[in-house]
Amino acid sequence: MRQSEHLMQSRPAADAPGGAKPSLSVMLASNDEQLALCRELEDIADSLPSSVNRQKCIYAAQALSLLVKNSHDYEEKVFFPWLERQTWGDDSLEAILSRLRFEHCEDECYAEELSDVLMRLGRGDAVNMEATGYMLRGFFEARRRHIAFERDHLLKYIRP
Repeated sequence: MRQSEHLMQSRPAADAPGGAKPSLSVMLASNDEQLALCRELEDIADSLPSSVNRQKCIYAAQALSLLVKNSHDYEEKVFFPWLERQTWGDDSLEAILSRLRFEHCEDECYAEELSDVLMRLGRGDAVNMEATGYMLRGFFEARRRHIAFERDHLLKYIRP
């Protein structure tokens, strides 16, 4: 299975039963999938304007919103509530989680817009190539920073 096809597969957000500790392997696998998609998006950005692989754009468009939504669902329904229970009363962590929830909302909206542009690009419709390149780079760089922040500051709470 090609990497871009793998990215299109959806995984429902799993719940940690009874407030059990979230799965580090689920979090890391989600991060790895998102980073793989970022590499795909970077390849698309690098191919603009003249060497666009339309099929890659369609695969990325189909995977993008679902992958981002699934990762955010797991974090917000499983990881963040567990983390809040473990660090109850830590005002700085509460502020961080609040900021990350806001970023999730922004990222999901951005992913929907980017999916639309990628689908149009994949169909061969006219798009502003310069704006599309900026959108792609803005999105994948923000995702990479978000993932790096979570790995550096939050995943330490569930490491064995």
